[in-house]
Amino acid sequence: MTDRTPDKPRNRLDLEPDTVERDLVKLVLTIVELLRQLMERQAVRRFDTGELSEDQEERIGRTLMLLEERMAELRERYDLQPEDLNLDLGPLGPLLPRD
Repeated sequence: MTDRTPDKPRNRLDLEPDTVERDLVKLVLTIVELLRQLMERQAVRRFDTGELSEDQEERIGRTLMLLEERMAELRERYDLQPEDLNLDLGPLGPLLPRD
């Protein structure tokens, strides 16, 4: 039994037997996206402090770009939009910060 009504937000995790694979991918991609955003913010802080060599900055930049590309490919494969990964945590608000 589901409680789908038109006024309920669709960004809550709503597991159904016929969509379990897509829902599992959505949950995993949400966690990966959260970690990607945290890594990106940490990298920017490290860039700003000047503690990285140019080589390290280049490697981190390439890695983050590659991760973002792979995330986009997986979202496309499972027909997900970036906003689909932002779970509603009720009174706490959305899981992912808005860029």
